[in-house]
Amino acid sequence: MAETEVRHPDDNLDIQDEENHDEEEISAMKKRVEEMEAEAAKLREMQASLDQQSNDLRENKEDVDARSIFVGNVDYGASPEEIQAHFQSCGSINRVTILLDKFTGHPKGYAYVEFTEPSLVAQALVLNESVFRGRNLKVVPKRTNLPGMTRGGRGGGRGAPRGGRGGYGSPYGGRGGGFGYGAPSYPPRGG
Repeated sequence: MAETEVRHPDDNLDIQDEENHDEEEISAMKKRVEEMEAEAAKLREMQASLDQQSNDLRENKEDVDARSIFVGNVDYGASPEEIQAHFQSCGSINRVTILLDKFTGHPKGYAYVEFTEPSLVAQALVLNESVFRGRNLKVVPKRTNLPGMTRGGRGGGRGAPRGGRGGYGSPYGGRGGGFGYGAPSYPPRGG
C-alpha cells in the first residue's frame, strides 16, 4: 500500500505564513543591524571629537604651564592679592592660585602665578629668594605633569620606608639596609 499525503489548503497557508513571518523577522533584524551600525558610527565620531578636545586641553595646559611659575615658601597667611602685588612688577598676571590642603582647608605654603605672556616668566624668576612677609620665596618655572609619569622617575610609590627595616630610632638597626637586627651600617668602600 502506498501512502498518499493528503494536504489541506490550510496547510499551504500555514507554510506561507511561516515564510512571511521569517522574512519579516529577517528584515527586522537587518533594520536593527543598520541602526546599530549607525549608532556605532556616531560613537566613533563622538570618540574622535573627545580625543581632539583632550589633545586641545593638553596643549592648552602646556601653554598655561609655559607662562606660569611655582612659588614656594609662601607665608600661610598670604592672600592671592598680596602675591599678585609682589609679582606685579614682572608684568600682567592672569591668575594667582594658593594651594590648600584638601582635608583641613589650610594653605600648603606654595602658590602658582600665571602670567599673560610666557616671556614674563623669566622676569619673575629674578624674584627668586626675594623676601615676602619675612620669608625667602622660591620661584621656579612651573613644570607640566605628564600622565603616567611617577614622581622622581624611580617608581616605588607608597609602602615600606626605604632601607628595609625601620628608621632612625628603630630597634632593628637604624639607618642601614636593614635585615641585620642591630648590625652597624658602614659606608660603601672605595668612595
